[in-house]
Amino acid sequence: MFTGIVTAIGTITEVEQRGDLRVRIACPYDPDGIAIGASIACSGVCLTVVERGGKPGDSWFAVDVSGETVSKSASDQWSEGRRLNLERALKLGDELGGHIVTGHVDCVGEVVAKRDDGDSIRLTIRAPADFSPFIAAKGSITVDGVSLTVNAVDDLSDGSCTFALNIIPHTGEITTLGALETGDMVNLEIDVLARYLKRMQALAG
Repeated sequence: MFTGIVTAIGTITEVEQRGDLRVRIACPYDPDGIAIGASIACSGVCLTVVERGGKPGDSWFAVDVSGETVSKSASDQWSEGRRLNLERALKLGDELGGHIVTGHVDCVGEVVAKRDDGDSIRLTIRAPADFSPFIAAKGSITVDGVSLTVNAVDDLSDGSCTFALNIIPHTGEITTLGALETGDMVNLEIDVLARYLKRMQALAG
């Protein structure tokens, strides 16, 4: 379980094709605080630590990424040099600063517009039709592991939708979102509450 509050940016330094992908990620965490078997969200994807090493401020951990995970996450995410938003699993007593995030990617969205909005960046992202009903203005959504509030939603004729987000300077600096450009693909996780409300509505109807 996560909150969508990113605590570090990691960089993929090595990718090895085995039965699954073995991915090594450099990060600033203290390796002594990373347990083998621990869960870390990597740009919104919950993965299990299988190796770790280095020293505080210059450490690394390795994860196995299945073919299913690769197919359900943003294109080129699992390539050397890729920067990832990292969040360690929520502990009992931690502050819930974002919203409840499971680390399971629901779909991949596309950045269709980017512009300055005051000191912030306004991003417009297109989501596929199957997940459009779960996205609501002023609701929560996770984009590449970052908890964000939806500003506005526009429904399109094919059933898909676009939604707008404001990325404040702080968020743009401490996550990878400030570097996104038009055409980039991003991992989306819908609000878990929206998922259950949609299911209840379907059963009631």
